[in-house]
Amino acid sequence: MAQGQWTRRDFFMRSAAMGAIAIGGPTLLAACQSTGSGDTLTSAKDAKTIKIGIANEAPYGFADSSGNTTGEAPEVARAVFKGIGIDTVQASVVPFDQLIPALNAKQFDVVAAGMNITAARCKAALFSDPDYSALTALLVPKGNPQGIKNLADVASKGVKLAVLSAAVEKGYATGAGVSEGNIETLDTQDNMLRAVTTGRVYCAALTDISLKWLAQQNPDAGVEVTPGFTPTDNGQPVVSAGGFVFRQADTSLRDAFNQQLKTLHGNGQWLQIVQKFGFGQSNLPAAGLTTDKLCAA
Repeated sequence: MAQGQWTRRDFFMRSAAMGAIAIGGPTLLAACQSTGSGDTLTSAKDAKTIKIGIANEAPYGFADSSGNTTGEAPEVARAVFKGIGIDTVQASVVPFDQLIPALNAKQFDVVAAGMNITAARCKAALFSDPDYSALTALLVPKGNPQGIKNLADVASKGVKLAVLSAAVEKGYATGAGVSEGNIETLDTQDNMLRAVTTGRVYCAALTDISLKWLAQQNPDAGVEVTPGFTPTDNGQPVVSAGGFVFRQADTSLRDAFNQQLKTLHGNGQWLQIVQKFGFGQSNLPAAGLTTDKLCAA
C-alpha cells in the first residue's frame, strides 16, 4: 500500500500490477524463470539469490509507492534467507489466485504472501510451519449502522458482503449461512474498499490485520473495522494461520526455511520485523499449532 493520505486517485489506481521487483538486487523483467533446474535450495545458495511471488496484498506482501517490495512476508523471507546464506530476494507480483499455479510453473520458488494454510492448498503445494495467526474481521461503513459484528450477522441481516478472490473468507461466509447471491468476489483490497464506500456491498471480510491496515492507509474513506472474531465451520472454530509456500518436491528448501523461521520466532527478531506492518505478539502461532494439523483440518 502507498503511504500517506487517501486520495481519489490512490483509491482507484493504487493496486495496479507492479511487475517483478528485486529486494536487495537488480530489477527483473516481469516474465521471470526459476533459479535453476536442479535442487532449488542448492541452486539458490550457489546463486545467493531466490525468487518469491507476492500478490500485492498489504500488509502481507506489496509494492510500496517507490516500487519496492515490502510487507510482513517478504521481510520475514529476507531475514530467513539471509540466515540460510541467500542474500538477494527477487519478487514477482501475480494475482492471488495464481500464486500456487505460478509457483508450480517455476516462475518463482516461494510464495511469500501470507497465504492461509488450508487442506485444499496443501494438496497443491508444500507449506512452511505456521508463520502467524490472525482473526477475521469486517470492513463496514463508519458507525456500522447495521450493527454487523460477524459473519452470522451478515447472514441474518441479509446484507451484501465482499470477499477477495481465492481467499478463505468466502468459505467462512457460506459456512456461516451467507447466501451466494449476497457475496461479491473482488480482485483487490482497493476494490473491496471501493465497494463498501460506494454502498455496492455493506461490508468486506478479510483478516483483521489486512483491514486495519487498509483503514489506516485510507483515513478519509469513511470506514471502520469490526473487532476480530474466530470464524466457524460446521459449528467448529477455524484457526486461521498463514505460511510460506513451496513446490512439493522442494522439501530441503522448506526444511531449511523452517529451521530459520523457528529461530526468528524464538529470539524476538520476527516481532521486530513485523510490528511496523500491524502484527504483534498475539499473532505468533500458538504452541502446538502445526502445518500438519492445519492441512488435515
